[in-house]
Amino acid sequence: MDAKVFVGSILAFAYNGLLAGVPSRTLRTAYLRTYLARYGTGTGVQMGCRFLNGRKIHLGDRNVINFGCLFDGRRYAIRVGNDVSIGPEAAILTLGHDPQSPEFADQGGDVVIGDKVWICFRAIILPGVTVGEGAVVGAGAVVSGDVEPYTIVAGAPARVVGRRTNDLRYQCGFYPWLV
Repeated sequence: MDAKVFVGSILAFAYNGLLAGVPSRTLRTAYLRTYLARYGTGTGVQMGCRFLNGRKIHLGDRNVINFGCLFDGRRYAIRVGNDVSIGPEAAILTLGHDPQSPEFADQGGDVVIGDKVWICFRAIILPGVTVGEGAVVGAGAVVSGDVEPYTIVAGAPARVVGRRTNDLRYQCGFYPWLV
């Protein structure tokens, strides 16, 4: 095993297996600031979130990452903008397999999430997707293609169901005690 992969596995285990369930935001934040490629100012990650290869995960400022989310940065990057709210148990994936490949070859791509995006409960963002600024991804949606800015998508597969105002002035900030 490559030394870089070995160290990365140890770092992932330390967070995912030990720290993710510790009810101390201060301790989790301190670790994530060193483990992730970027951990923005004012961002909060609740308990139970898992990060695969944190060096490829970039979290912007004032993000709210709810409990139980999965960030899969194994080979490709995940870039999350500012003031993004990601609901409980959402999954952001960057790697899968080509179902047509006789060798079951890997297939994937970077995921980019724009500013002021709202990803709801148990949504799944698949590899190579860009979610535009201000977009909303409905609960349980499976997003396999790009989402235009200020669009609301829902369903599996995700389809456009509406538009969101582009006059968004809020900043995220949610820091519940002991989560």
